[in-house]
Amino acid sequence: MKLELALLAWAVALAFAQMLIAACAATLQVGLPMLAGNRDDMPPRTGWAGRAQRAHLNMLESLVLFAALVLAAVVAGKTNAMTALGAQLFFWARLAYAIVYLAGVPWVRTGVWLVSIIGLILIFAQLL
Repeated sequence: MKLELALLAWAVALAFAQMLIAACAATLQVGLPMLAGNRDDMPPRTGWAGRAQRAHLNMLESLVLFAALVLAAVVAGKTNAMTALGAQLFFWARLAYAIVYLAGVPWVRTGVWLVSIIGLILIFAQLL
């Protein structure tokens, strides 16, 4: 399996783990009965529960782009050392992003996010 596809699979696993963390945090904060209902009057999650939710949503936004780029590169036969580097930068930066966001470290979070974007740009550049 190409490294880029393996990292895509790991990125999906990371998104799944973030979903579970966000769900556990929401359960602790608002309770299972609220989450099991239709959530019409769901209070906003705050603190680490809110950060877990936002980190997960941000991962989903980025994962769509990463998946599209990796799949396009593989199908087009354009994978190379640069796409592998881009995929590695994306995955490891997204893992760091999740940890840093949960910890509530604002400027580091932004820097790590930028590294993940650079990873996407490296893959995209090979498709041109």
